[in-house]
Amino acid sequence: MSMKKKLFGIFGPILISAVLLVIFFFAPFKMDMDSKNVLADASTSMATNVLRGNAIKNKAIDSKEYIPFFGSSELSRISPFHPSVLAEKYDRNYRPFLLGAPGTQSLTQALMMQSMGENLSHKKVVFIISPQWFVKDGVTNDYFNAYYSELQTYQWVSDLKQVTADDVYLAKRLMDFPKVKEDKRLDHALKDIISGQLPSESDKQYIDLMINMFSREDELFSKIGMVSKEKAIEKAKKPLPNLYNVNKLDQLAAEIGQKATSNNSFEISNQFYEKRLKKKLNRLENAQKQLDYRFSPEFSDLQLVLSQLAQDNAEVLFIIPPVNKHWSDFTGLSQEMLQEFAKKVKYQLTSQGFTNIADFTKDCDTQYFMADTIHLGWRGWLAADQRIQPFLEKDSSKKITYKLDPSFYSKEWQQKEPTNIK
Repeated sequence: MSMKKKLFGIFGPILISAVLLVIFFFAPFKMDMDSKNVLADASTSMATNVLRGNAIKNKAIDSKEYIPFFGSSELSRISPFHPSVLAEKYDRNYRPFLLGAPGTQSLTQALMMQSMGENLSHKKVVFIISPQWFVKDGVTNDYFNAYYSELQTYQWVSDLKQVTADDVYLAKRLMDFPKVKEDKRLDHALKDIISGQLPSESDKQYIDLMINMFSREDELFSKIGMVSKEKAIEKAKKPLPNLYNVNKLDQLAAEIGQKATSNNSFEISNQFYEKRLKKKLNRLENAQKQLDYRFSPEFSDLQLVLSQLAQDNAEVLFIIPPVNKHWSDFTGLSQEMLQEFAKKVKYQLTSQGFTNIADFTKDCDTQYFMADTIHLGWRGWLAADQRIQPFLEKDSSKKITYKLDPSFYSKEWQQKEPTNIK
């Protein structure tokens, strides 16, 4: 047996596998998705692969049935009054597609929106703005890493036709994260964008090749880790009356809330209190006195979201949840500061034409409005539904005009005192 044959006997299979893998990843074919079941499961799964990928979420948002609900951890708590439960129970003409998870903030959401392309065009959108995103340094490195999508970032770079103020801000912001800077080709492309230039031809070729690979990976693996909340939704529907009557539902929400928060004086759900707070009470008393949500890079990250929504001519309902007042009194978190935060964020929205805002920050001490310290609960979700349902079910003929102001990307705005806003 010749040496060549021996070597091929050893390395041939490895080589063939490698070639097949390359063909598999880079070939321009599409995987077919069993749309109906996959999209239904994905709509409530909040799975990382779905958020970081394109295949499933873009298909859903392109359909007439699903409405994107952007937010974070509040979406993951299924109760009888959760938007997905109410939409299913009362057979609404929409189904929420939950786009968020604990730790997804404006930067992640903006890239996710950008990756939807035409699918978001002229769509209705619900966007929940959490006050606690607006900490001094904005999104943490760990949270950013958890939801960072190479595919969505490369796609944004590849699609650039001219560099705008949005692109310069996004490129600079991405460079704040070590995970992005480790990617030398991307780092190089981002530096070009920051200087107002499009990426070089060789960087673009590399990026397009990587998009092809990540798209294949997305189509193959995006279903992994996708656990539908359908069983939880079915269970949560049971106590609801067959007819939607807001007074009866509010009474039911108060009854469920009262039972669910019986082991503490903060109106926090028993399980959350038992698991997360009870043993740490001594440490948590007055521990949030220094927290301030009025000055943060998150305001400029939010501007990326607004710019994307405006480019898509999307019609948006913004929801701003409160912080549980019983809890903030205990931890020293200032409700006055939260009102100033709300003033600042609402100015940023309304001055640019985003006038559809459900600001619930003053409901901080409405009974059973919150499920725990910062997440909407029984009566909170019902109050939100009073804004969500008419917004999504009514055909709106009014033409939207947005007037974007790039000065919201400045450090001056991030640090601006809300009391100085006219």
